[in-house]
Amino acid sequence: MPDRVGGRWRVPSDKSITHRALLLAAAIPGRWSLEAPLRAADTESTAATLRRLGSALPSLADRMEWVSPGWAAWRSPHDVLDCGNSGTTARLVLGLLAGRPGIEATLTGDASLRRRPMRRVAEPLRGAGADIEELGEPDRLPLRVRGTALRPIAYVSSVASAQVKSALLLAGLASHARVEVYEPTPTRDHTERLLRAAGARLTCEPDARGGVRVAFEPGGALQPLAGHVPGDLSSAMFLIVRALLADEGEVVLEDVGINPTRTAALQLLRRLGADIEVRNPRDGLGHEPMADLVVRPSALRPLAIEPSDVPGLIDELPALVALGVRVPGEHVLRGAAELRVKESDRLAALATNLRRLGVEVEEYSDGLRWQGTRRALRGRVEAFGDHRIAMAFGVLAAVPGNDLCIDEPDVVAISFPSFWEALHGLGGPAVGVRGRA
Repeated sequence: MPDRVGGRWRVPSDKSITHRALLLAAAIPGRWSLEAPLRAADTESTAATLRRLGSALPSLADRMEWVSPGWAAWRSPHDVLDCGNSGTTARLVLGLLAGRPGIEATLTGDASLRRRPMRRVAEPLRGAGADIEELGEPDRLPLRVRGTALRPIAYVSSVASAQVKSALLLAGLASHARVEVYEPTPTRDHTERLLRAAGARLTCEPDARGGVRVAFEPGGALQPLAGHVPGDLSSAMFLIVRALLADEGEVVLEDVGINPTRTAALQLLRRLGADIEVRNPRDGLGHEPMADLVVRPSALRPLAIEPSDVPGLIDELPALVALGVRVPGEHVLRGAAELRVKESDRLAALATNLRRLGVEVEEYSDGLRWQGTRRALRGRVEAFGDHRIAMAFGVLAAVPGNDLCIDEPDVVAISFPSFWEALHGLGGPAVGVRGRA
């Protein structure tokens, strides 16, 4: 019997955009209206952190309307600010706190987040006069922040990092300080789009070397925003991979964000032969582009992901590796050392699990080389507490003939609480996940 997929699905809303919209709403006074913000563990961490700082943020819901007092409500919290598993929460709130005089707070997170590097954000903030103290291991949470009036920030980033760029822009917003950031490769620009939509004086200028200069000038009259948060393309990628691996059918994913700084994975898949159609393009919150994606099963060529490709598809890499496991031939990923400091060491997690399933794989400091196979995969998969690792192997578990046991299926709640329901809803056999092993 052929492996058939079908149906329509709206993937969870964009995590990056939801984080940033909530952060700006806590700073900019007025009547805010958000449709379909992401309701997941990471964005709940941002919402809870902002409430502990005094924000009048209501509970996350499919439609949110409220009047924000903005900065006027901010106060030093009595308790430590626990960012959970969310690196975006920790790094972007660090920027806001660093530039807000009179506010003092301590940021921490769960065991996974406390292993992730923080100096990449803390050091450029310190260079502008921020008072940030490491309370534990070097370069790690917890951090104590004492807000202060920052000097103008001029920073040349050695690595492409949207979180570093965004933290500095938010610090400038909080401190009414000029910010200029140069990044060697353009990264996701959700912070810039939302700031501009709110009335901020912000420019983005590409240069001949392929980099981009982002400049924020204080003084703009900022207004609250209203709009629909697009679906998250990084979450959609797992369902896209499942549809591509099927034998027949068609899957429609509705309201997916297609911001040009986020579509590198789509472009890569199309170059490899993927049948992915973009329908009904339109704008969401902050003029973020979104559309419906129509995905059909496709015969694909092997992956060859170069270092220059990686910044634009860093969050999609686990899904792409899973795709390559089922496409015969040799696949290569290089330039992805950043995966080692995500929620888990994703390169090690992918390599470890592929070996357990009998896939031929070689691990490098910055990537992987592996052989795609059509044979049935059977075995136990360790998620390492990482939502994207669980979902990558969940896609493989849904392929007919495979029999996988994923040890932490519930970890998908970090970004895609309805993942298992969505995967099953696409059709085909029941997902081969048996819960905790």
